[in-house]
Amino acid sequence: MSNRTTLTQFLLLGFSDIWELQILHFVVFLVIYLAALMGNLLIITAVALDHHLHTPMYFFLVNLSIIDLGSISVTIPKSMVNSLINSSSISYAGCVIQVFFLIFLMGADFSLLTIMAYDRYVAICQPLHYESVMNWRACVQMAVSAWISGILYSALHTGNTFTVTFCGGNMVDQFFCEIPQLLKLACSDLYLSEIGALIFSACIVLSCFVFIIVSYVQIFNTVLRIPSEQGRHKAFSTCLPHLIVVSLFVCTGIFAYLKPTSSSASGLDLVVAVLYSVVPPMMNPVIYSMRNKEIKSSLRRLSWGRLFTKNYFSVFLE
Repeated sequence: MSNRTTLTQFLLLGFSDIWELQILHFVVFLVIYLAALMGNLLIITAVALDHHLHTPMYFFLVNLSIIDLGSISVTIPKSMVNSLINSSSISYAGCVIQVFFLIFLMGADFSLLTIMAYDRYVAICQPLHYESVMNWRACVQMAVSAWISGILYSALHTGNTFTVTFCGGNMVDQFFCEIPQLLKLACSDLYLSEIGALIFSACIVLSCFVFIIVSYVQIFNTVLRIPSEQGRHKAFSTCLPHLIVVSLFVCTGIFAYLKPTSSSASGLDLVVAVLYSVVPPMMNPVIYSMRNKEIKSSLRRLSWGRLFTKNYFSVFLE
């Protein structure tokens, strides 16, 4: 009988065996999680309640915030609970669910970031055609395609990962169920199909990344020809943060999933995992809103949101 059918749980890597450091890990992740929740919920609320923000750019930003809320909720809460109760276990079914939703949301996230780059390209380089190209029907279709592509992408990788036989133990050298660390436990050749799928996915991601870079090269060329300094500043303030987020997400994600895995846990693996799975959902609200006058003005107009806005953004503006 294969171990795949008898394996009932995996053991996740803890950040420390010392109780005090486990509590510190819990507190740090709790602060990060609450900051991500508050920031993304504020964006969703502001866009939903302010008709001035009912534009394609903010429509895609709301979708991005929803994805960020989901992706950070897939990994952090389980790690926090394990630290608090001094445990490292996750059920086999829980690991499958974690892999599926993480890959689903990461795939949808990158698809949406690519769409947002195209939206900015049309808005800045082809402003006269913007309303006809980025009409609401087209925006909804692009957003739906991003979500569906994430589901299909996740189904492929989750299926490939959990059809293998695990006989290398049940210790996952990561604080969540990460595909490369799970494949280290495989003892059948079936895992090679997932390796091939990861390489193919990386090629698609790099192709989209090149498209994003080319789009921004044209955007920056157009922006530099804008006579108004205020216009250039506004364009750069919306485009540069987006490019930074995409670059961080792509570089750390590809490094994590394609680099050769070591036989033992690595501190670098933990850092990279945090950079692509935890940092973007927390920083996206800050990057997209801290210098965005429209969202900040909208939040100030919300009487109940004024206090949250002041407290949230003051941390980053001081």
